[in-house]
Amino acid sequence: MHIDKKIELVKRNTVEIVNEKKIRDFLKKGVVYCGYECSGEIHLGHLVTIIKLLDLQKAGIKVKVLLADWHTWLNQKGDWDFVNKQLKQWEKGMKAVGLKAEFVKGTSYQRKPDYIEDMLKMALKTTINRGVRAMQQVARDIDNAKISQVIYPLMQIEDVKSLGVNFVVAGTDQRKIYMLGQDVGKEVGIPEAVYLYTPIIPGLKGPGVKMSSSVPDSFISIRDKRAEIEKKVNKAYCKVGDVKNNPILSVLKLIIFPVEEKIKIKRDEKYGGEIVFKDYKILEKEFESGKLHPSDLKNAVAEYLEKIIFPIRKSWK
Repeated sequence: MHIDKKIELVKRNTVEIVNEKKIRDFLKKGVVYCGYECSGEIHLGHLVTIIKLLDLQKAGIKVKVLLADWHTWLNQKGDWDFVNKQLKQWEKGMKAVGLKAEFVKGTSYQRKPDYIEDMLKMALKTTINRGVRAMQQVARDIDNAKISQVIYPLMQIEDVKSLGVNFVVAGTDQRKIYMLGQDVGKEVGIPEAVYLYTPIIPGLKGPGVKMSSSVPDSFISIRDKRAEIEKKVNKAYCKVGDVKNNPILSVLKLIIFPVEEKIKIKRDEKYGGEIVFKDYKILEKEFESGKLHPSDLKNAVAEYLEKIIFPIRKSWK
């Protein structure tokens, strides 16, 4: 693959890239990681970064997945028995979608003295207020933040060094953590990296609702069977003309198009018949103009989501 095509894959579907000028140089020996709290089943929100990792994998970059058991526990997302069971499920699920990654358990290296020492050095340079701000979009019950949840971002910053990566994939909700790392990471020699921030898919209920397992009707889980996927997609917010807060369009852009590359939408002949899109932007314009009806779009999205989710669901016990 030509290097320009690789760079295009790296940059695709990101909303912000920090150190973008380093992409070309780092591609030569590229290693990327993304960390996941294993606190429940994989859902569409997770699939955005998982599929972004697939983009980097196609570009020839080595992928590392951090199964963040200690982070999950510190963020009050489950006890150790629950977390350890989740790790195995997550690894199987990610492999099922085609990710050929090195899966790393957080506690396999985060208990080492050098890791702890680096974290404490950064703690000396970080105020409590800055630590809490870094966690605002990530922490559970942030209004009653625990010290454990202030330790969390310092660990996440140190992970970049300990995992030996030069690319980082994260949702925009992680941005404040890594920006803190830009300030205090110098204390411990956190290496320069390209940070690729992906968008957050709106919840299925529409604007103002984050896609989260804590809001059952707002997300689709890999445990959902075809009928449930169809039901949730059909009830989802999808107002004609709204291309900024539309979860159905977000799913198409961030999850379906990167996997399928072309989308076939079946319609009755009296409504124009079957239509194929190879470019998301063209589809978006057709929808915005009213030429593409939400129900036709939803039928296609449900069908393609089932195709993507089925192998992950099959791997999940």
